[in-house]
Amino acid sequence: MPKKAKSKAKPKAKLSIKKSKKGRRAAPPKRRKVAVSIPALEAAATKAADFAAKHEAAAAESKGAAEQRRSDADAARQEVRKLETAAKKAKLDAANSAAAVKEANNRAAKLDALAKKARREATGREAAAERARLAAAEKARREAAQQAKREAAEKARFEAIERAKRKAAEKVERDAARKAEREAARQAKREAAEKAKIEAAERAQREAAEKAAASSAGTAPGAAE
Repeated sequence: MPKKAKSKAKPKAKLSIKKSKKGRRAAPPKRRKVAVSIPALEAAATKAADFAAKHEAAAAESKGAAEQRRSDADAARQEVRKLETAAKKAKLDAANSAAAVKEANNRAAKLDALAKKARREATGREAAAERARLAAAEKARREAAQQAKREAAEKARFEAIERAKRKAAEKVERDAARKAEREAARQAKREAAEKAKIEAAERAQREAAEKAAASSAGTAPGAAE
């Protein structure tokens, strides 16, 4: 007989016993004398013994089924505890995951803020570098302009000095030339005067010689007479 049929049969047997008990309690049989034969009693006893054996077998089977059900219930409770533990662990893991996600989001937000700050600082440094470059270029331009002015002024000063030197040299040359001319003129005058003096002396000597010769010539005929 299958277990399900046995399990169904057991309650029926119990109910029938209970009903018979309740019937006896409710309406106890009247005592009356009944003539019963020994074979009938033996048959009834055998039938009662069979019924008792069947009842004991059903009770034993019901006990085994109950033990199985208790074992199944224990296994089910263990499985439930395992599932509850797994659910708790899953909740804890989810909470930890949520905390990790929150921490990751916070870290990402911090990194984003740091990146923005770094970009702002980089932009500020680039702007400062650009301003410094422009300032340096302007300073270099001013210095170049000043240097060009100084060089132009120095060149103009040198050119002025050179012009002054040339003018001075030319003046010295002109003065020397005029002085030489004056000296030459004076020398020519001296030479001319000396020459005139010599010529005058020579003329005077010739004239004196001529006079002397004339006078000597005049005295000579008178002595002859």
